Amino acid sequence: MLIKAEKLGKVYGSGENKVTALHRADMEIAEGDFISIMGPSGSGKSTLLHILSGLDFPTEGKLSYDGQDICKMNDRELSAFRRRRIGFVFQQFHLLPVLTARENILMPLLLDRKKEDRAYLGELAELLGISGRLTHLPHELSGGQQQRVAIARALIARPDIIFADEPTGNLDSKSGGEVMRLLAEIRRRMKKTLVVITHDSQIAQMADRRFVIMDGMLSEEGVTIR
Repeated sequence: MLIKAEKLGKVYGSGENKVTALHRADMEIAEGDFISIMGPSGSGKSTLLHILSGLDFPTEGKLSYDGQDICKMNDRELSAFRRRRIGFVFQQFHLLPVLTARENILMPLLLDRKKEDRAYLGELAELLGISGRLTHLPHELSGGQQQRVAIARALIARPDIIFADEPTGNLDSKSGGEVMRLLAEIRRRMKKTLVVITHDSQIAQMADRRFVIMDGMLSEEGVTIR
């Protein structure tokens, strides 16, 4: 899988209220990459992630997955594409409070009318250390456990790529460190592509490729733009 972003731009508002959140960003993401995108609050990093993952559309530029321009898909096609090929992990866990951990994990499969693979669910639960918590409701889990459930949910449909937006933002340093180590291990063992948005330099340094975004301008560390 190759993701190619060409001259991506995002502008909000117009006239005096015009804000350029992303300025002509170029980026390639290859299969198996572990990428971090670091920047302060308001730098445009979440805007970039939302566009790269098909949650939002750019004002200008092109975004292709294996040569297919996903910005040309209609809403139904794009929703199906995201469910099947992309996994999301957010700062807010976004677990449904009335569903058990197991039911939250399986939600993407239900939306896509696919059957549960019990062996694969068991593998994920064991890897993430939540095998004994699958029957618990979210409020019965710690923050770290809730994020592990959210990671399992992101992986249950066997996506090609995981986008993680500040995945440790709501966790203490110990739990956050454990979650990042798990994400890195999952990426290695399951041969996934992982893109992490963060403002934490220690998390950013875990990645093999590191990008920085400031005022909507994206650059890759160690790469000279000519």
